[in-house]
Amino acid sequence: MKCLFPLLMLITILHTQAQKHVTKTGTISFEGSVETFQPIKATNESTTVVLDNKGNLAALVLIKGFRFPVALMQEHFNENYMESDDFPKATLRGKFENYNSFVSNGIAQTLQFIGTLEMHGIKKELEIPIELTYTATGYKLLAEFKLNPSDYNIDIPSIVSKKIADKITVVVKAVMTE
Repeated sequence: MKCLFPLLMLITILHTQAQKHVTKTGTISFEGSVETFQPIKATNESTTVVLDNKGNLAALVLIKGFRFPVALMQEHFNENYMESDDFPKATLRGKFENYNSFVSNGIAQTLQFIGTLEMHGIKKELEIPIELTYTATGYKLLAEFKLNPSDYNIDIPSIVSKKIADKITVVVKAVMTE
């Protein structure tokens, strides 16, 4: 018991030194539309995003949380493409490459993020620019990037492949507070 108390104190001190900014209401939207066909887009407004004071970033989104304008699209997305019962979430973990140069002055700055996106049971390294701003209310994050469904073993049947873009545009927005 004597050894346990100092260990607990050390863990508590280390935990409080790693200041974290969090949101559970981040937004991820995607669009895979092509001209002349019905728009294919959805939004999830309950994404968890965490940023610590060392520039580590993590995000988690539940796949069934994406909302489509057409209910049938949502059903096909969850059952046929994302298989969300088997792969219920997507996670992003990584670090801002140049976080130590970030200035907390209320002006948006673009930082390079290097991390791993795990989706549909596949982990892929990615590197994306993310706009980050520190304001009185916390950190604002904005990112836009493209993903290829085949990189994550998401099969698009040939019968609908002409109706879905080869690259899906993903937009992430979050405001994280302490």
